[in-house]
Amino acid sequence: MTNTATGPLPASVLEALGRYDTPTICNAMEIVAPERRLIGYTTKPLVCPFPDLPPIVGYARTVAIRSVLKNSLPPEEQSKRRIAYYEYVGTGHGPRISVIQDIDGPDVGYGAFWGEVQSNVHKALGCLGVITDGSIRDIPQWAPGFQALAGSIGPSHAWVHAESFGGEVRVAGMTVKSDDLIHADQHGAVVIPHDIAAKLPEAAELCGRREMPILEIARSPDFSLEKLKAALKRSAEIH
Repeated sequence: MTNTATGPLPASVLEALGRYDTPTICNAMEIVAPERRLIGYTTKPLVCPFPDLPPIVGYARTVAIRSVLKNSLPPEEQSKRRIAYYEYVGTGHGPRISVIQDIDGPDVGYGAFWGEVQSNVHKALGCLGVITDGSIRDIPQWAPGFQALAGSIGPSHAWVHAESFGGEVRVAGMTVKSDDLIHADQHGAVVIPHDIAAKLPEAAELCGRREMPILEIARSPDFSLEKLKAALKRSAEIH
């Protein structure tokens, strides 16, 4: 059982955001919060084994992992930490997205935290997917419908363990704090400030309306440079 607290945003807002892909959300952010044009989203490529899954929108559960060094805690303490980690992941605002930074430096991705077991456990705990610069494995056995964006795919988990959780992490150029609102799909992920989230669907619709005249002429068999110029002018006049 998971404890899903009432989120800071209505579920209807998250549902509305989920109707758009992540690039469109980034476009809308440029209208609503232009000061975030260079921050708040992944800037490095991530592997997405399930590109056909729809966008996910949820609150971040942040974790730092490492796999090159063995966990130095006694077995009993390791067990307590594992339970504490699952309690953190399975409680709080929902739905949730796991955001995991691999802190092994040049050996990032050496061991996979994620595979058949963790994907199924985290799905049961109320997570929609994972965003990590570490590695993942067991792709055919992965939890159905559980999205993944990862730095790499590899065979072994080595000494992988959660070093800490609940703090600030940085994954593929995106800085994330616990409970940040995340939008993600096959293209990458973006942090959405809570105070502008409700404004983004309308801005996303505006972006679509502005693109339509350009796309229509670009896809038309009657395309010409003059018609493109006219379409660009009509696009600029849409507010």
